[in-house]
Parts: sequence; structure tokens; C-alpha cells
Amino acid sequence: MEKIRPYQRSVYYYETDKMSIMHHSNYIRIFEETRVDFLEQAGMPFPEIEAKGLMMPVLSVSCRYKRPLRFGDTFAVYPLITKFNGTTLELSYIVRDRATGEICAEGTSSHCFTDNSMKPVRTRANFPEIYGIFAEYAGYEITD
Repeated sequence: MEKIRPYQRSVYYYETDKMSIMHHSNYIRIFEETRVDFLEQAGMPFPEIEAKGLMMPVLSVSCRYKRPLRFGDTFAVYPLITKFNGTTLELSYIVRDRATGEICAEGTSSHCFTDNSMKPVRTRANFPEIYGIFAEYAGYEITD
């Protein structure tokens, strides 16, 4: 199992609002960026998953805002697979300010696995190599 690093970057100017804080909608985008980065680090980039005919549509997403990030702040996002049964997947995300370590936001996203026609797929039976990687990283705590 490869060690996974937290996803890190700075707040871009276009992501801020009139108060110079990151607009709340951008946290959902950051969760997606984190998920894509996590899958790539785990050895299963989205393009490869989709090339096999497997999709991962979002079923739900939530975010709790704790402290705002501002333009130029550097943050890290710590993803965790909290539930995985081969058909559905749930991740949690903790967004921390890199300078202070404070939690800025926490969230979750849930997904299902489908084929290209959006029919549910059991990865254990149909994509055992992908199932194995998700199962391996389920519950894996990411640290700096």
C-alpha cells in the first residue's frame, strides 16, 4: 500500500467572494479535487476507471463550515473512505489551514458504481482489481 499524502493547495482569488473568503460552493469542488488526487495516488486514476466502463456518480455531498479560508491561504484536505461495500462508497474530508492546523471545513460525499448506462455495478464481481484497491484503502488514515 502506497502512503497517501493529503491534497494541498492555496485559495485562488477567483474562489473568493466580496469578503475575501472562499465562497462556500468551492469546498464541494475541493472535495472532488481531493477525491481525484486520492484515487491517482492509490494507483487508480479516474481516466483508467472510466476506460474500464465504470462510473462513480455522486449520490450526496455535505459540508460543515468551521472557519473561513481566505485568498492565499494554503490548506490541506485529508480524505478517508468511511464506507465501502463494493457497490457504494462514502468518503469524509477534513480541510485544515496549513499555517494554523485549524479545521476549516468537514464534509462527506457518497457515490455508487455504475456502468456507462448508469446501471449499478458490483465491483467485487465485475472489477476485482478496483474493488481490491478501494477495500485496501478503506479506513486508511492520511497524515502529513
